[in-house]
Amino acid sequence: MLTLLAEEQECLWDEALPIEVRELPDDLAALDRLLADPAVLGPIVERFRREVIEERRAVLTDGRPTIAMETYVRLMVLKARYRWGYRSLMAEVSDSIHLRRFCRIRLSERVPDDSTVRKLTRRIGPDTVNDITRVVIVAATRSKRFRPRAVRIDSTVIEADVKYPTDSGLAAHGVKVLAREARKLARLVKEKKRRVRDRSRVMGRALRAVTRTIRRRSGEAKAEVLKLTAHTGELLEQSTAETRRLVVIARRRARGRGAKAKLEAAARLEELADRCEKVASQIKQRVAGEPITDRLVSISDPDARPIRKGKLGRPNEFGYISQLCEVTENTRRGARGLILPAATAIGNPGEDTLLPDTIKELKRLGISPKEVALDGGFNVGPTREAFEDLEPDRVFICGRQQPGSKRTQRRLQKYRTGAEGRISHLKRGYGMDRSRLKGDEGQQIWNGWAILAYNADTLAIRER
Repeated sequence: MLTLLAEEQECLWDEALPIEVRELPDDLAALDRLLADPAVLGPIVERFRREVIEERRAVLTDGRPTIAMETYVRLMVLKARYRWGYRSLMAEVSDSIHLRRFCRIRLSERVPDDSTVRKLTRRIGPDTVNDITRVVIVAATRSKRFRPRAVRIDSTVIEADVKYPTDSGLAAHGVKVLAREARKLARLVKEKKRRVRDRSRVMGRALRAVTRTIRRRSGEAKAEVLKLTAHTGELLEQSTAETRRLVVIARRRARGRGAKAKLEAAARLEELADRCEKVASQIKQRVAGEPITDRLVSISDPDARPIRKGKLGRPNEFGYISQLCEVTENTRRGARGLILPAATAIGNPGEDTLLPDTIKELKRLGISPKEVALDGGFNVGPTREAFEDLEPDRVFICGRQQPGSKRTQRRLQKYRTGAEGRISHLKRGYGMDRSRLKGDEGQQIWNGWAILAYNADTLAIRER
C-alpha cells in the first residue's frame, strides 16, 4: 500500500527540546520548503498506478504499507548530497535530530531499514526520478525564480563499479559465480548428483602462473600467457556446460508449490551461463588474434563497456557515457544553473548521437535558450539540424569557425569551459564519478538522484 505523507512529527519529546534544536539549519530549511511541494510526489503516484495496470495488483490500497514517500525522497536527496551509503545514511539520520526532522521521522520512531530503501530505489526506477527532476525545474521556471537563457552541453564517463577487467580474471570470476549460484539452485530443486564443480583452486593456480610469466617480459612469455589464458577459458566452458545441464533438470522439476521460484532461479543461472559463455568466446578470439566487438568487461555488470576518450591519465575507462545539459540564466563567470535529466546510451556513443535526446528534453521542459555552448566533439551540420526547432540566437562550438565578435567568442568559450568544472563538481560532490548500482538502469537511477540533489541545492541556495 502506497503511503505518501509521514505522520505528524510533534510529540511529547519535542516540547522538551530547545528552540535551536527544533529549527532546521538554513540549508536544510530551504531544501525542506522546496521538497514540501505536493507536485514532487506526483511522479511516484503515477509510477504505482502504472504498476497497478502492469501487474494487475492493487498496490495503491492493498498490502503492507510502504514508508512515507516524502521521507524516502528526502532520504535519497541526503544520500546523494553527502555521498553516504545506505547504512551510513540510516545511521546518520538516526543519530541527528535535525536530519530526523528534515526527513519527517519522529524521535520516538525507528528509521527505515537500509534494505527497505535499497529495494524501493530499484522499484521506483530511473524514469520516476527524472520526472521528479522535471517537476522541480518546471516549478522553478514557472514561478520565475529561474529564467533559462543559456545552455552548455558536455558528455562524461560514469564509471561502473567494476575492477580493471582481464580475460583470465573474468574467467575466474565466472567459475566462482557459477559454482555458488548452482549450489543454491541444486538445494532448491533437491538435486544431489548433478552439480557444478567449483574450479576456483585450479583457476587460482592458472592466474598465479600468468602473473609469474608476465614478469619475464619476453616474446616467449607472451605466447605462454596466451596459452594459460586459453586454459582458463576451457575451465570456464566446462563449468558453463555443467550449469546448463543443471538448469535443464531444475526446469523439469519445477512443478507444484514453489515452481515459480525454481523457474526464476533457473532463469537467473542460465543468464549467468550466457555471460560466461561470451567471456569464453572472447578468450578464444583473443588467443586467435581476432578483433573483439562489444566486449563484456564484467559478469556482474553486463551493460558496462570499455571507453576510450583520449585521456593521458585514464586511456581506458569502463562504464557508461552520459550527456549533461546545464541551463543557466547568464553566461557570466561562476554561473550556476539546473541540470536536465541526462541522455545516455550503452557503449561509447558520440556527442552527436546523444544530442537529439538532450534536445527532446529541452523541448519537453519548454526551454528555448538564446545561446548554446558546446565543445569541439560536436559536428557543425548535425548540431545545427538538431537545434533548428529551438532557434537559438547563437550556437557556439569550441574550436570551429564561428560568426560574431572576438569578445563574444571569448565569453562563450569561457562559459563552455565551465561545463568541465560543473561535471567535476557533480562527480566530487554528488557521487557521479562512479555508479554503485549495477547495470544501465542502475547507473541511470544513480545519476538521476545525484542530479535531483544538485538541482535542489541550487534552488535552495538561490532562496537563502
